[in-house]
Amino acid sequence: MEQYIVSARKYRPSTFASVVGQQALTATLKNAIATDRLAHAYLFCGSRGVGKTSCARIFAKTINCTSRTPEGEACNRCDSCRQFNENRSMNIIELDAASNNGVDDIRQLVEQVMVPPATGRYRVFIIDEVHMLSSQAFNAFLKTLEEPPSYVVFILATTEKHKIIPTILSRCQIYDFNRISIADMVKHLQAVAANEGMSADPAALNVIARKADGAMRDALSIFDQVAASTRGNITYDATIENLNILDESYYNRLVDAFIAQDVATSLLIYKEIREKGFDSQFFINGLGLYLRDLMVAANPATITLLEATDEVRAEMAARAAKLHPTFLYKAMALCNDADFNFRAASNKQFLIELTLIRLCQLLSPSPDESGSDEGQMRPLESFTTSSPAPHPIQAPADMPQTPAQAPRTAASAAPRTAKSSAAAAALAAAATTAPQQVQAQTPAYSLGGLSLSMRGAAKKAPEETAAQAAETPVQTRTKPYSDADLENAWRTVRTSFPAEPMLTGIIQAATPVGSGGGKYVLSVGTEMQADIVGKHLKAILSILRNMLSNDEIDISVEVCEGEIPPAFWTDTQVLEHIVAAHPAVAAMINKYKMRLN
Repeated sequence: MEQYIVSARKYRPSTFASVVGQQALTATLKNAIATDRLAHAYLFCGSRGVGKTSCARIFAKTINCTSRTPEGEACNRCDSCRQFNENRSMNIIELDAASNNGVDDIRQLVEQVMVPPATGRYRVFIIDEVHMLSSQAFNAFLKTLEEPPSYVVFILATTEKHKIIPTILSRCQIYDFNRISIADMVKHLQAVAANEGMSADPAALNVIARKADGAMRDALSIFDQVAASTRGNITYDATIENLNILDESYYNRLVDAFIAQDVATSLLIYKEIREKGFDSQFFINGLGLYLRDLMVAANPATITLLEATDEVRAEMAARAAKLHPTFLYKAMALCNDADFNFRAASNKQFLIELTLIRLCQLLSPSPDESGSDEGQMRPLESFTTSSPAPHPIQAPADMPQTPAQAPRTAASAAPRTAKSSAAAAALAAAATTAPQQVQAQTPAYSLGGLSLSMRGAAKKAPEETAAQAAETPVQTRTKPYSDADLENAWRTVRTSFPAEPMLTGIIQAATPVGSGGGKYVLSVGTEMQADIVGKHLKAILSILRNMLSNDEIDISVEVCEGEIPPAFWTDTQVLEHIVAAHPAVAAMINKYKMRLN
């Protein structure tokens, strides 16, 4: 029975043509070999699983091949190629810098550099994870790396180029390997599945490719895992179940609920997701990324940023075309805020549910007066099915009738008194100064021969409105309250801002102190805390005044001067206080060498 080999090893590239997703880089290496313009040191950089070490081996094998193909590949028939394929080549030495990172290891490497090749033209030293070398090892390696013998080629590989000292970087030709695109990975996985005699759904392979995050080795490992679970029948449903991935159909349903402003449906979908065992932060991150994909798919200029197959891109573009860009921007911002506040939230489920409610309100027709454009709930009166018809204004019995009601009699045509004439003149003047945009369908009523519009009457002049407001007395609530009542109201304030963890922490540690006449002072520790409370002071006062029915309550925020209250101490200050008050604690800390994390 043939021994099983994992796909990541079995399908590891052995030629430049079999390297996935690095066409430009492999073409450059092939041209360098064909023109015999080889550098003495190369640095291959890139994330895990993109082909750095594989390309280093192919490059080492090809430069020692004695009969390369017209395409610039190794022939696999000469002695050098056969020795390499059988892992007995003495011209290619691999060193793992993660476990050989000391000065002594580099000295042994330098001694091997002095030995010329027995067969072939070059001795190639491949140093993997070179960033793991110590600073002393780097310095010991500098001279040899700069001026090696003519038959030596160094190939350094690393996933973290920023950790390599500049003196090493300046001595190498640097090649940056790209993350492998989803389309390239899906194409390669299809070839692997066909070669292994497996059936694979393209949607399932797309899920595997996205899960691999640009690493071909990871994609092949995940492919083996799913293939073992499904016995070679790789379907979309089996893949997302095996990899514990949240199906995008949930996100589709949620977006539909947001558009319909259906809060109940969105909360039920979230409950269904939690019951399947998915973490809430994982869910809100996935929702934000899905909205991001919709945003880039909505514009033909940015749809290439969506790493997916052409079919998936077309589906996302069709769906995004039904959504307004502003909705997507604000929805992404809400998801990002929820993710940012997730760790600090004491009730994480409530935070996510509140975010979903706000997402449902984004398309509300009633804008927020604060200018944030966030929707508001409509008042209950607006949900009545019908409005009562307006009652026509009945003229008094002794008032003359209008022409529309009856022909004017001789008595009604008599001249008016001076008082009625003055009233008519005043009404006529008001009519001439009223806005001209009164629509024809506005209900009009006849009163004493004068036609009055109800809509025109509602649109009063600003001066008249201001005068009436000044004449109307403002009733100020002044209900007496006790200190206990204020304390109970302050407890309510402390629990009224669950979406503002920083504000909650500040008001949990502070209590307003009375200064007489309903005036209070709230002391905080820093200027930043004062700014945070100041931004929400209006809402805090509204809660207190409504609960105590007293509009004279006022709070001023002050920063503590001098010694900071214990409520605002840092962990270090708390520890210092404990050590000073309890010598036994200090002795225990010193004995066990304890420290703050």
